[in-house]
Amino acid sequence: MRETRSDGELLRAAADGDRRAFEELYRRYAPWLTARLRGRCADPGVVDDVVQETFLAVWHGTARYREDGDVAGWLWRIGARRLVDALRGDGARGRLRQTLARLRHRHEASAEERVLAGVEHGDLAGALIRLSPELRAVLQATVIDGLTTREAAVLLGIPPGTVKTRALRARKRLREELA
Repeated sequence: MRETRSDGELLRAAADGDRRAFEELYRRYAPWLTARLRGRCADPGVVDDVVQETFLAVWHGTARYREDGDVAGWLWRIGARRLVDALRGDGARGRLRQTLARLRHRHEASAEERVLAGVEHGDLAGALIRLSPELRAVLQATVIDGLTTREAAVLLGIPPGTVKTRALRARKRLREELA
């Protein structure tokens, strides 16, 4: 029976061109990454593309892993950035498609979406959707995921000061829309 390799060993082997190591890494993390990204984007096509782009970056070596970090966190950071890029590229049309997909799949709503849908004072869900992807990503990381400013900065790949500024701007815009 073959011994299970650690994530770090798999990454090193995949970086050296070991296809089996890469496939094992993909089997370990693709379902988890897909589930996490679906909590952020209702369009399964966009999510699937982002997962593929994330693992392609790993395979091609364009994403570099530092030995001292958590592999899941590293993959999440790559996937989250790629998702923001995908949503930013689609602009308003992408946000509209995402909103319509959420409405079509109401019975499959995540816990966060159920909470947002249950808010009776103001259109919080609509206000969140109208935020730019960058502001929404910061709110999701700090409020929904409960990350600290520093953790959100690492996750999103931006400086902590930028996280604070975007969080402030997002809260201000939400207050304005819900008033």
